[in-house]
Amino acid sequence: MPGKLIADSGATKCEWKLVADGKTKTILTQGISPYFLSPDQIMTLLGKELLPKLKNASVTDIHFYGTGLSNKDNASIIKKVLKTLFPKAKIEVQTDLLAAARALCGHNKGIACILGTGSNSCYYDGKKIVKNSPGLGYVLGDEGSGAYLGKKVVQYYLYNTFDEDLRSRFEKRFQVSTIEILDHVYKQPLANRYLASYAIFLAENRGHYMIENIIEDGLNDFFFTHLYKYRESWTLPIHFIGSIAFGFRDVLKDLCDTYELELGNVIKAPMQGLLAYHK
Repeated sequence: MPGKLIADSGATKCEWKLVADGKTKTILTQGISPYFLSPDQIMTLLGKELLPKLKNASVTDIHFYGTGLSNKDNASIIKKVLKTLFPKAKIEVQTDLLAAARALCGHNKGIACILGTGSNSCYYDGKKIVKNSPGLGYVLGDEGSGAYLGKKVVQYYLYNTFDEDLRSRFEKRFQVSTIEILDHVYKQPLANRYLASYAIFLAENRGHYMIENIIEDGLNDFFFTHLYKYRESWTLPIHFIGSIAFGFRDVLKDLCDTYELELGNVIKAPMQGLLAYHK
């Protein structure tokens, strides 16, 4: 039976939806990133984790969205692998930012923002991304992201800015030494994810004025640094996607009200929106 495959991939996991015969099947595989896997490794991974679960489906269309695919060489690698595995399928390979825009805005104009481990944003005209405020990564940018907010939590702890109560809660929650934190940030891989893991402390301690300040200041930095750069922000809805956006949607609403901006959709992940878009 003919089927359509939609994939949403990060570096650690990839969610696939097979849409065939009016039904939708979910398949989870490891994340697929050309930054971390060679073409042969991607081929082997999909051969083991994806193909056996497709069974008798004849895949006619594939829409693959992932991180690192604004790099055309990376996108080309993914497309070639998929073409080898599915020679008869029509294949589209796009960025996670376009996935966010399509999931949030559908076929309408809007500002689409990602607030997850990292952050990004764009103006989407209903068909394509027209403007993109550059995401500079967690060292130079990523305002409003999990890494950005988590970095603030770690700073408040290491600088002894937290009051006694929060300091005690932090130590009980994480049981980590200064040396271990610095080693993870400066010597271990994936420091952005490590820093983002501390953002959970904010969600768990809502109501304390220091926690609320970190959340509001971090998200405000995203508004000021990125949303202010789009003149369309003042006339179109601003949509958000990602764990940070979804977890702190009340703060996003307050900031939009303060700046007289229209808050649009706030969702945790793009797949439902992508299914609707590709229906």
